[in-house]
Formats: sequence, structure tokens, C-alpha cells
Amino acid sequence: MEKLNLVYIEHAHALDSQDALQQLSSNTDGLSHDEAQQRLASVGPNRLPEPEKEGLIKRFFKHFNDILIYILLVAAGITALLGHWIDTWVILSVVVINAIIGFIQEGKAEQALDGIRKMLSTKAQVKRDGAWMDIAAEELIPGDIIRLRSGDRVPADIRLFDCTNLRIEESALTGESVPSDKQTAAVDTNAGIGDRFGMAFSGTMVAAGRGVGVVVATGAHTELGRINRMIAEVQTLQTPLTRQMAEFSKILSVAIVGLALLMLAIGYVLHDYPMAELFLAAIGFAVAAIPEGLPAILTITLALGVQRMAGRNAITRKLTAVETLGSVTVVCSDKTGTLTKNEMTVRHIITRAGDYVVEGTGYQPQGDITHQGQRVDFREHQHLHAIIEVAAVANDTHIHEHQGEWRVTGEPTEGALRTLAMKANFDHSQHERHDSIPFESANKFMATLNSHPQQERRILLKGAPDRLLQRCTHELNANGDVVELDHDFWVAHIDELGAEGLRILAAASRNVTDEQDKLVMNDLDSGMVFLGLIGIIDPPRPEAIAAIRSCHEAGIRVKMITGDHAGTARAIGIEMGIGSAENLKVISGNDIETASDDALQVIAHDCDIFARTSPEHKLRLVTALQARGDVVAMTGDGVNDAPALKRADVGVAMGIKGTEATKEAADIVLADDNFSSIERAIEEGRTIYDNLKKAILFILPTNGAQGLVMLAAIIFGLTLPLTPVQILWVNMVVAVTLALALAFEPAEPGVMQRPPRKPGAAIMDLAMLLRLALVSVLIGCATIILFEIELMRGMALETARTMAVNTLVIAQTFYLFNARFLTESSLRLSRLFTNSAALIAVGVLIVLQLAFVYLPTMNLWFGTAPLELRHWLMPLAIGFVVFLIIEGEKAITRRRR
Repeated sequence: MEKLNLVYIEHAHALDSQDALQQLSSNTDGLSHDEAQQRLASVGPNRLPEPEKEGLIKRFFKHFNDILIYILLVAAGITALLGHWIDTWVILSVVVINAIIGFIQEGKAEQALDGIRKMLSTKAQVKRDGAWMDIAAEELIPGDIIRLRSGDRVPADIRLFDCTNLRIEESALTGESVPSDKQTAAVDTNAGIGDRFGMAFSGTMVAAGRGVGVVVATGAHTELGRINRMIAEVQTLQTPLTRQMAEFSKILSVAIVGLALLMLAIGYVLHDYPMAELFLAAIGFAVAAIPEGLPAILTITLALGVQRMAGRNAITRKLTAVETLGSVTVVCSDKTGTLTKNEMTVRHIITRAGDYVVEGTGYQPQGDITHQGQRVDFREHQHLHAIIEVAAVANDTHIHEHQGEWRVTGEPTEGALRTLAMKANFDHSQHERHDSIPFESANKFMATLNSHPQQERRILLKGAPDRLLQRCTHELNANGDVVELDHDFWVAHIDELGAEGLRILAAASRNVTDEQDKLVMNDLDSGMVFLGLIGIIDPPRPEAIAAIRSCHEAGIRVKMITGDHAGTARAIGIEMGIGSAENLKVISGNDIETASDDALQVIAHDCDIFARTSPEHKLRLVTALQARGDVVAMTGDGVNDAPALKRADVGVAMGIKGTEATKEAADIVLADDNFSSIERAIEEGRTIYDNLKKAILFILPTNGAQGLVMLAAIIFGLTLPLTPVQILWVNMVVAVTLALALAFEPAEPGVMQRPPRKPGAAIMDLAMLLRLALVSVLIGCATIILFEIELMRGMALETARTMAVNTLVIAQTFYLFNARFLTESSLRLSRLFTNSAALIAVGVLIVLQLAFVYLPTMNLWFGTAPLELRHWLMPLAIGFVVFLIIEGEKAITRRRR
């Protein structure tokens, strides 16, 4: 026998159970103790492999992996060699502070694999040496015989060979909203996970019944282990912002190094500067041109966005996800629990007297029962009373309220029926049950024998409509009389409800003698009276319908990717407004399986609903959309969603009903499990991107102006107006105070009525670049001219440099009010006070700048000197002129557009 057969069986669902036992050299009496120990030593324990995790040191130092940081480190090294230690420590402090901010804001590392491990069972009932015993689930090996009972978590992948009413909750793997009925027959090799009825998968929950089977896979070889490997192997993509900033850093670094070398050459060849002074000038230029504060301001802006999003029930685990949301072009959503409530709800009751509509959603027992738009009392409608009686009495499930949330104990479908009875205020406490026939997969119905003080003893029957129609010869007509069954009438209504994606149950009953106290199958073969149909659905969230409409208005496509059946997916998709009934096409998992990568890109773009999908299918769909240039957000709550969530540009998990694995694979966790929170998060993401754009457009002219000052001084052989540490002061104080205020700007009007920005679009368009150049030239030229005039008038060098610094800072302060509105005018008085943070920032900056000018310690560190009152007037005038010129440029830009 091949060793592989003792490790795991591939496609065990397609094998007869006896063939599976034979391949594993096992039998129904189980393995012997010695054989089990030998296999355990060979195969290894039944647990998922531990991943390698990044250490704290590696996580910290990776924040230095940026080309602009490398240039600053080189600058720090050169200043150290030249003996300018204050410059060295100031530059190094800026670099380290940026790294610390990034390290702290990154938060805890990915823990998706730990989340999946929590799904594994800790105990298992196994048959060894012909006797049942409890062992640790880690000790299970292929070939072990396992017993499953209601409430158990399945400890390994099992090929079943004995089932009694076994139903297993597999929504975490398949996305189906109802438990799967299990049997022992083999299925096709290509059957999806949700159609492998002879298998029980590791990590799923037994909802009802019992079963026995043979372990065919453990640990990494289980279906859960396969998903675990997919998560580990998924490569995450850079976000649009990180891609743009990386590209910007490369271009800027090449320009800075090139111009610094040019400065060295010009200063040495044309002006014969000493080499030490040239190096200091080149370093000063590099420090001036590099926006040291930009990484910090980006991080802080994103962090503030995270706080705002948390107030809207979106918990952000990765900072960059906040901005990425603003550029999302496609939202791929799981159906069960995300677009829908994952709470089965009775929607329709069909009797011969008409169609009753049941209002309300979920297990919360609130909502009216209406007929032709009018609220009805079931006690006044014989047909309605009869069918609700069956729903309430032939029912073993209970619902209860826990911390404001209604929960079901038992079958979700019976939970819907129990909720229906509570909405109708039906009291079943006086119904005494004498006997019952429990639900079995083979029969697909449940029957009870009940008595009531005011009624005859009755058999109540509920189950699959086709099975009940076979057993009924009569029906309750519109007048309440028992008449011959109209089979075609009910089949037509079954088809109609099925087309709406509803799960359909039927109800029947018949009276028996008071002496009967036992119920057998033969009692159901004759005399049953068909009462009607009950249509049940996992209802859409009303707020999700509105959110999808908002996404469409914002130019964002919404796609449903579910493991549920095509008919159900289509009906929910139409109801949610994802598509219209005329042109909505549903793609199955088999279609995805057989499509090539190129063909799948077309399918993923053209179609909006995908049904019967596996984790691999979801991952391929996300990858296909990304290959077309889309920025994809993926939502989900089951472990089957985790690989696709990790691959997506933004992974969004459900916080209440989501598995731990899904939460840890996600970038954002919704605290309220509400799709509408995604729409609000996208709005917040767009606002944050706008504010980042404003911050960048504000910070870069500071560097441009300083770089221009240093470059002009060397080219024309002038005295350097600024030293490296003074440049760092301007960069950091402007970024920390003024630029930070832009993070608090409110959303622009109509932010969700504009299309998403193009994924490949530059963060700054031509108009923004022209404004950047204009502001840089205005402030830079004004600074160097003022500096040279004051030197010519005999001002001391330290005092002239202090005035130059003031000119840069004050001009940037005026420019802040230009930058608060990208194109709209800032001249309106009302707009100046819409962001109080800007006024606070200006106040803080004034205090810092006064300290910079007048404190002796600051004079020593930064080479500055105290100024007279008249020395402040010219920088203030320059700042005001810059403000007016930029407002004029904005007015011209508005007219052109």
C-alpha cells in the first residue's frame, strides 16, 4: 500500500465509504492502539502548522526601508564626518521618530492562521480496539473511526458511512445559510464543497442528528488546512497610495541626488567653495527638498481617519486601508450575513384563502401578518390558524433574547417558524405532545401527535412540499371545507416561490382518535389534509439595499459572490438592486472552474452575481478584477472568505458573526455586520484621500521653496540663507502644526456623487503641479531676495537667516488657507472658520516660532537671533501677497474648467 494512502485520501467524497476504509487499511471497529501510535508518529498531529512571524526588531527596522530615508541617513553620516553633531542628531531624530510612528500605528501583525486554529475541535470520540473513547483531537489520524453528535465540532475531515438525521452547519466553509443534510452515498469527483453530502469537514458544527465515519484527512490536509495554506500563500498588493508614494519617492530621490551633485560641481568649478562648505550646502539642499514630515503627516491623517471610521462602526486594522477605500471601484460581497441577516425569516404563507405576507426580518418577533395590505388576526382566519399551529407545535427549536439580540437554539428554519408563531402571538403551551417522527434526510419531514383541551387529537406534519403532496389526498379550501387536493395549484405556487429564491415548507394535518398515543410512518400514508405553503428566506438587510444604491451613484459596482444556490442568489440580487430581472446573469462555480484566466477577467467584469463558489473561486475572481485594474474591496464572514479578503485591496470582515480567521485576514472589521457601514467607510476614505492630497499640496511647496533657496545660493555664489537644522525646523514645524490641521477638514460637497478616481492616476494632476511650482517660486524668491537685501543693509548673518526662516513659515501659514480648498475660493469669511483645527494650529505655530526666535537655547541649537518688531512686518506682507496670488490662480482654474 502507498504511504500516501495513510496520510490522507484525495476526493474521498467520490469514493464509496467501504473503499475509503480499505484505502486507509481500517474497518468499522477502528484501529488498534499500537497502529494508531505508529500512524501518529508517521503522519504527525492533527493541527495546522505554525507560521513564521516577524520579530519586533524586523518590524521596526523595515520602516527605514525607503529611498528618501536612505538619503537622510547618508546626510546624517556626512555631517557626522564633518563634525556637525547637532545637525547629525537632528536629522537622525527625525528619521527615528518617523519609524516609531509607523511601528506603533501598524499595530499587531497578521493572525489569520491563529484564527483558523481556534475553529479546530479539542476533543473527539474515537473507536480504538473496538471500544469508544474520548481523545484529544490532535491525536486523530487517518483511518480512525469517529462518532459525531448534535453540538459537536467536527475534528477532522470525515467520510461518513452511517448517518441518522445528520445535519451540519457549514456556512463558514460554503456560505450556505442553512445546515447541510448528510448522507452516505458517494458524489461526483467535481462536486463542490457544499454538494459533498457524504463528508463532514473539520471545523464545522453538527446542528442535528448523529453520524459515524472514518477520518480521511487531518491537519494541513483537511479542507480547513487547504484554506489555511491559501491564506499563507496569498500575496497582498500595494495600496494605491503606497504605489503612488513609492513612485513619487523614486522620482524625487533621483532629482534630489542629481541636483545635489550639480550643486557640488557648480560650487567647486565656478565659485571655488571649500569642499566642507559645499558638502554642507548639498546636505542642506537635500534636507530642504526631502519632505521629512510627509510620512508622519500621512500616518497621522490616516490614524485620525481610523478614529472617525470607528465612530461609524468600521474598525480599521491597517492604516493604508482607510485611503484605499476611497479609490475602490468594485465591492465584492458575500451574501449570507453581509447583504443578508443570516437569520431565516418567513416571508409568505400561501393558503387556499390567499397569500399572506409576513413583515419583519430576522428572529426578532416583531412584524405584522397582512392579507391584501391589511393586518390580520390569525384567530379570525381558519387557514392561517391551521398552518401557524403546525409551525409552532411541530417544532423543537427555541428563540431567546440575549443582550438585545435574538438568537436561535436549534434549526434556523424552525427558528423562522418559531418567530412566525411569536409574531402571531400563538400560544402553544396547552398543546401536549404524545409522540413524534423526527426529521430525517431520507424523508424530509417531521410529524408530531398532539392533543389540546379544546381540540381533537391531531397529527401535525411539516416538511418538503413534494413529500407532503405525495401523502395528502385532500386540502383545506377557501371556505374551510376539506376537499380533494388540487395538485397543480400547489405545484404552480411552489414554482413561483422557488423563483423568488425562497426555501419552501409545506404543512398538513389530520384528526385522529383520542385513544391513539403512538405515531408511526403508516399514520401519514392516508387522510392527511394539505394546509398550505410557507416561504422562508434569509432576508436582505434593508440598509444594505440603500447602501448598494449609494455605491452605484458613486460609480462603484457591487458584486455578490456566494456559496449558495443560483436561484437564491439571483432572487436576492434582484431584490437588493444589484441587477434587474431582465438582464441579470448568474455565474456558477463550475463556470469559474473551467474558465481560463483571460476569460475569467471578462466574466468577472461583465457579471455581478456568482453562486456555488468555493474559496478558490472567490480568490480567482478578486485576482481577475485586479488584473483589469480594478481596486477591489471584498467582504465576508466565513473562513471560506479569508483568502479572498487577504488578496483584495481592502478586506472587510463582519465583527459580530465573522469567524476569527476572517477578522484577522481583513483590513477593516465592521462592528455592526452592516453592509451600509462599508458605504460610509468608502465616503470616509474619499474624504481622507482629499485631505491627504491637500496635505501633500501644502507640504511640498515648503520643500520646493527651501530647495530653490539653497540651489540659487550655490549657483549664483551667494551666502547660504539657511542651515540644514534650520531647514529641518521649518519642515517639521510646518508639517506638525499647519499640515496636521488639514486632516480635520470635512468632506467636500458631493463626495459620493463623483466616480472613483482612476487606479493608475497620479496623486497630483497638472493643475496641482503648476500650483506647487508657483508657490515654491513665490516663497523661495521672496525669501532669498529679502535675505540678500538685509545682508546688503548690514544685518548680521544669524539675524538675516532668522528672518529668512520667518518668511518661509509665515508665507506657509497664509498658504494653509489657500490649501484648505483645492479649487473653491478661500476669500469667503464663512469658510475661514469651518475648521477650528486650522486656527488652533496657527496659534501653536506662532508660539513655537516665537520660541525659535527669542529663546536663548533655541538660538544656540539653530543658529538664530532675536528680531525686532519691524522685522516681522515684511514676512507678513509677503505671506499676504502669496495668499492673494494663489486665490487668483484658483479663480483662473475654475473659469477654465
